[in-house]
Parts: sequence; C-alpha cells; structure tokens
Amino acid sequence: MAARTDAITPPPSIVPPAPGEARLRLFQLVSPALPVGAFSYSEGLEWLVQQGRLADGEAVRAWLEAECRAGALAIEAASLPALMEALAQAGRPDADAARREALATVQEWQGWLLAQREAPDLRAQQRQMGGSLCQLLADLGWPLPAGGAPLAWPAAWAWAGVCLEIPAVELVEAYLYAWIASQLSAAVRLVPLGPTEAQRLQLALAPGLARRARELAATDPRTLWNGGVGAGLAQLGHAELYSRLFRS
Repeated sequence: MAARTDAITPPPSIVPPAPGEARLRLFQLVSPALPVGAFSYSEGLEWLVQQGRLADGEAVRAWLEAECRAGALAIEAASLPALMEALAQAGRPDADAARREALATVQEWQGWLLAQREAPDLRAQQRQMGGSLCQLLADLGWPLPAGGAPLAWPAAWAWAGVCLEIPAVELVEAYLYAWIASQLSAAVRLVPLGPTEAQRLQLALAPGLARRARELAATDPRTLWNGGVGAGLAQLGHAELYSRLFRS
C-alpha cells in the first residue's frame, strides 16, 4: 500500500529531498537525538530484569525476536502504511469532506492500536511520544492537518513518514529498528548488558528485522494477532515496582 505523500507541501525552509536523500531524513528520525523521550521508557523490560527473566544477552534477543514476531509492536508496524495513506489524504488542502473522513479513519486506527496496549503506562507513553514528535514536526513546519486530534506514537511516526517523504516499507523497517535500539539501550543499563554485546545483538537481529519489515509492510494488520501476553504482564507489573529507573 503506497502512501500519497505528494499531497504534502514542505515548508519554505525545507527543500524536497533529492533521490536518496529521504534515507538521510530516515536516519534523522531514528536518531537517539530525536527529542521524543524514548530513553525514559523500558516497556516492561525493567520488571523482567528484576524478576530474573532476562539475565543475559541470549534471553534479551529471544524477547526482542518474540515481540517483533507476535507482539503489539508488529501490529503497529503493519498499520503504518494505512496510517500514512490516511494522513496524506488528510493533509490535502482542497477536499474538506475527504480530509474529515481521513482524520476519522486515523482516529479509528489509533483507538484500535492503543487498545493493544494493556498497561496505562504504555498508553501514556504512546501519547507522550506521539505528542512530542508531532510538536517537533510542527516546529519544523509540518503542523497536523486542520481539525486533526493529537496523534499517539504509531500515527505520529506515520505522519513523520508522510512529511519527510519516506517510503512506507522503509518507515516500517525503521519503526522496528528504533524500538529494538531503544530496548537494547535500556538493557545495557538494566541486565546489565555491555555496549559491545548490545551492538552484537543489533547486528544479529538485523537480517530478521529487515525480513519482518517487508512482511509487515505487505500485511493487513487486522489479520494479525497480539501474542504478547508476557509483555503485557511485564508492563502492568512495572507500575508496582518499589524502585524503578524507567517510566514504563
């Protein structure tokens, strides 16, 4: 499903990307310097470590692979092309009825995706990070379409893809990559996992991640199922920790 990114007009200070330049914009989107607060969340990883469930690199790798395969993360990633298409339509300035319909579609997707996240902390995370990304894009010259409600993280990521003119498949791949990188960053501080081991895991996961991204970009997310029961329990358990480093 191809997103209609040609409808979005870049701000005067931003030059449309030359061939290959969109890839550099994608690097900017996955950079740790992106000011969305991802570093402050572990998404249940902290609870798992305190429970002794993740004691080494192999356990961390198995956990990450399971989430990419059958967790809420996979459903969110598979939803990005549809969200991009709806948001591109919502960004058209010449069709009010179509824009309202597209915005309603985005909100329907958002409600469904947020329902995949059992823990209130995770839903708050999705809203906070999405709001931060949308604020950043607005500051760069890409405000949300008129009448648009606040976007949670997956929809905000899709809006960034539309604004930065990133192909849908690459955006899906980057979504998975950014999540894994964030989880490994948390694992370095929690397991403990040395930075070299974290880099080794990132390399080892790359082939499967690229393959999974291609699969998800071509999959209707409504045909997927969320098998991340353990992740949901870990995220709920995090709220009960006596002492914690992360917000989720």
